[in-house]
Amino acid sequence: MDTTQHKARHRRRRLGLSVGIPLATATAVGLSYGGVFGVFGENARPEAGAATADTTWAREVADGFASVNALGQNGTYGGRDGAIVTVKNLADLEKYATDSKPYVIVVAGTITMSPKGNEIKVASNKTIVGAGTSGQIVGGGFFLGQGVHNVIIRNLTIRDSYAGTWNDKDHDWDAIQMDGAHHVWIDHNNLRNMADGLIDSRKDTTYLTVSWNQLKNDNKAFGIGWTDHVTADITIHHNWFHETEQRNPSTDNVAHAHLYNNFLQDDPDSSITSSYGNYARGGTKMVLENSYFEGMNNPVIKDGTAALVQRGNVFVDTTGRNESGGTAFDPTMYYRYTPDAAADVPSKVKSGAGPRAAIGRATAPASAAATTLTVAKDGSGTYKTVQAAVDAVPVGNPSRVVISVKPGTYRELVNVPANKPHVTIQGSGASRKDTVIVYGNAAGTRKPDGSGTYGTPGSATVAVRSDDSQLRNLSVSNDFDEAANQSLEGHQAVALLTAADKIVLDGVIVTGDQDTLEMETAASDKPGRVYVTNSYVVGNVDFIFGRATAVIDQSVITLKKRWNGTSAGYITAPSTPAGRKGILINRSTVNGDVAAASFQLGRNWHPGGDKTVDPQATVRNSTLSAAIKSTPWSDMGGFSWKDDRFAEYMNTGPGAGPKSTDRPHLTDSQAASQEVSDWLGDWTP
Repeated sequence: MDTTQHKARHRRRRLGLSVGIPLATATAVGLSYGGVFGVFGENARPEAGAATADTTWAREVADGFASVNALGQNGTYGGRDGAIVTVKNLADLEKYATDSKPYVIVVAGTITMSPKGNEIKVASNKTIVGAGTSGQIVGGGFFLGQGVHNVIIRNLTIRDSYAGTWNDKDHDWDAIQMDGAHHVWIDHNNLRNMADGLIDSRKDTTYLTVSWNQLKNDNKAFGIGWTDHVTADITIHHNWFHETEQRNPSTDNVAHAHLYNNFLQDDPDSSITSSYGNYARGGTKMVLENSYFEGMNNPVIKDGTAALVQRGNVFVDTTGRNESGGTAFDPTMYYRYTPDAAADVPSKVKSGAGPRAAIGRATAPASAAATTLTVAKDGSGTYKTVQAAVDAVPVGNPSRVVISVKPGTYRELVNVPANKPHVTIQGSGASRKDTVIVYGNAAGTRKPDGSGTYGTPGSATVAVRSDDSQLRNLSVSNDFDEAANQSLEGHQAVALLTAADKIVLDGVIVTGDQDTLEMETAASDKPGRVYVTNSYVVGNVDFIFGRATAVIDQSVITLKKRWNGTSAGYITAPSTPAGRKGILINRSTVNGDVAAASFQLGRNWHPGGDKTVDPQATVRNSTLSAAIKSTPWSDMGGFSWKDDRFAEYMNTGPGAGPKSTDRPHLTDSQAASQEVSDWLGDWTP
């Protein structure tokens, strides 16, 4: 594995794009298509909406100790009472964060700190939140000084102030540092690769809740203390401490430290080795419950003067000290909470921690409120098939139409044509497995009218050809039986085809064998951006492919054996036009019940021998199973992959490997221009 975290970081500065626009106003202007409801008939249901954009997330409040009324502050709600503003450059972020008035500050892009290591001095009554997954702070962070209170830092990626020294004593460059602050909520952030600590809670900082964060690739994760007073009250829950050496956290002189449902993970044979996990020091009273420790050295330790009560924790492949003792406190005397079972913590935290696409975005105002059409096989909806609902959408519809599909298996072909934009097909069940759209055509399957075969794109179970369309909370499958059709020429069998711009796949399962997920553009000269998040893609040969600019983010890619039980295949097959971005796999997991060293990350597709295309695939910050070969890229059609654009960056797991001529890794400066925001440009899904 290429251990780049020990090298100096140099990131390019991004230019700001727009500033200071109240988000509610900007969204109302940008999304107001005008209302044409009623065209669907009396059974269509417009969804309720406010007169301005819905920003429910801006009114959300902290749980845990940050919710407690104390020190003249009634819980933690940040800048809820102030204006919502959107920033895209450093000057405007500093302007609003340091202002005395309350603000909800939406970071809608990557902001690079200058000078490196700069920590913005945040004033009281602020919410600083990333817009979906696009909000990033590079090369610095935030500082909350004495008396600063009622601050929310949420849904951001804060990264890369690392200055070249692992145990850095010269650069106190943290992601978030608090000295004497109170009522602070740090939630759903990705914090990694900083010069000193990721979070420092110092000098009697209290009424702090740290929840659902990813703390990764750092020497010092989370230090608490720097005081002789035993007054602080802190809740730490549902965080993922991954490849962090120490302070996970180190908790010194904390009156009430409640840690539950955290996942502490140290990968074997990596360059980072944990020295300890949770540490209770000094006069700390700690309750540690229902957390999961995997591969950690000295997972739980305490000083002789500290009290530490353990209950319900799980320890897997841990070594060294695992201690408890003394009497602590009852967290329910301060606030309500319901811990998850410890066995469920790895899956819940890995899928739920870090920035979320739904936070920091405004939904459409009432003038563009969605019209909902209901599909149910049993006749309880307006339509019995998904395609019937699509057919009911008028040509050129100006605003969002939600096709709500009740649980069931719908064996049908679905085509959303290009002249029907703003369509969302959404399962209404509790799980994405409850609503399944499935069919079994292959490229070589003959059409019923005798006009030939379907071809690869035509084999798709679901085809989305309209801009600004979405699939949510459902499964799309192609169940073509290769074993039973060996005489058929053309086994490519697409489950889902996209051929449009601004497509969102959120909370879906896309499953097949060969060519599962095809992402194209409407024409070779048109853009086609696709954002896939919180989803599963299953297949075996070239099963994520096409010429679209596509991001697979915080998802699971599952490798599947071929029809004859063998393990072999390729994940990606990009056919990217020159000068465009290809396929980006980011913060995802590759797994599957297949043989070790049997799959490659991808190969370069030049359709029809086209020499003008420049295929691109980047796999970064992801976990790769042992199924990935040590030479993860392959030639295709007589073209060398080395002449195209294939690379990795900061991957982990048994399938990751060191940089070589057969395994290129991005440099830090190259990686800075291969973030999600680079792929999506001016679009925030």
